[in-house]
Amino acid sequence: MSGLPLKAILMLAWRNLWRNHRRTLIMLAAITVGVWAMIFMTALMRGMVDDMLLNGIRGLPGEVQIHHPDYRDDPNVNNSMPAPHDALLSAMRVPEVTAWTSRVRVPAVISSERDSRGVVLLGVEPQSEVKVSFDLETIIEGRFLEDSSDRGLVIGAKMADRLETDLGKRVVVMSQDPDNNIADRGFRIVGVYKAKLASLEETYIYGGRETVQKMLKLGNSVSEVAISGGDYRNVDRWLGGIQQAAGNDVETLPWYEIDTYLGSMLAMMDGFVLVWIIIVFLALSFGLVNTLVMAVFERVREIGLMQALGMRPSTILYQILMESLLLLLIGLALGNAIAVGTIIPLQGGIDISVVAEGMEMMGTSSMLYPALKLNDMILANLIVIILGLLTSILPAWRAASYNPIEALNKT
Repeated sequence: MSGLPLKAILMLAWRNLWRNHRRTLIMLAAITVGVWAMIFMTALMRGMVDDMLLNGIRGLPGEVQIHHPDYRDDPNVNNSMPAPHDALLSAMRVPEVTAWTSRVRVPAVISSERDSRGVVLLGVEPQSEVKVSFDLETIIEGRFLEDSSDRGLVIGAKMADRLETDLGKRVVVMSQDPDNNIADRGFRIVGVYKAKLASLEETYIYGGRETVQKMLKLGNSVSEVAISGGDYRNVDRWLGGIQQAAGNDVETLPWYEIDTYLGSMLAMMDGFVLVWIIIVFLALSFGLVNTLVMAVFERVREIGLMQALGMRPSTILYQILMESLLLLLIGLALGNAIAVGTIIPLQGGIDISVVAEGMEMMGTSSMLYPALKLNDMILANLIVIILGLLTSILPAWRAASYNPIEALNKT
């Protein structure tokens, strides 16, 4: 009996686990709820951070940007650069790059007959812009620009309210040309958009790139090239080729270097997931240890009898650890199933418009989309099993260290 096979140990562990149904079921409920809470709350946080990052990248926009070296410090027309050349165009044709666009982007003032506001004027190529950043579904009135020579202007809904203007009316946009002279032009509003983040509606106005270039006397120069690969986490795979092709005369940076706050948010979220899971399970571990200690305490004489019959202490230790493992696996299976069952129906979005103003300050929209990541589920399961077995060592070691004679005399 000293060397029981694994099947026998498993059978004994399973039977011992259900000797006290009530205690086992309570512990299973605790593990199940804990696992569900880990995965569910992690999915909510992932969804919020993903939304914040995507909104931030769309606000940049693009996962990689190319600028004149001085443009980010001084975004005026003098810090423009030539349009993409052959080597860069070739580098952007790799499969990892899903879309790119070039644009003029300068500070400007927009004026109606009622008011004036400071804005960022974007001269864009409409066909490529919608592939990188602009969502045509955000247009609530009128249309988006038709081509780069379009003479119309697209503004945000909040900007229209601030200027007390509307679709079809004329506004004047003013900026500076390369000689530091005032460059202005009258535009007719052809479209009004409503962004996920209301702050963007008061920041960006869109005109045709060629029209804006003529207004600012830029020739064929642009302010930036924005490139998207469709996955903000895997930019480094194709960034090197773009940087090499762009050359040293320009600055080529990924999104997490352009906006270090967004980059730190991604790193912080990855760390938060690990800390959150460990904290939740440490709370559960007290209940798990208590369950196993009580199970051992109730079976002191039985353990002494098994030792007297020749069962090795190591076999008893394995049996107690097996009980813990079975308890954990059942709790994990139930917790994972409930988590998946509650998250998937919510992936269409949770309306949090009641706190939309506060969420917007964090860079997220009024809809929260839970993000169920396989890596997060695997991490949660591994931590539960590892920490669960570690916390089970104490009661298992206690059971294995009983003196058979003393154990048999326990009442």
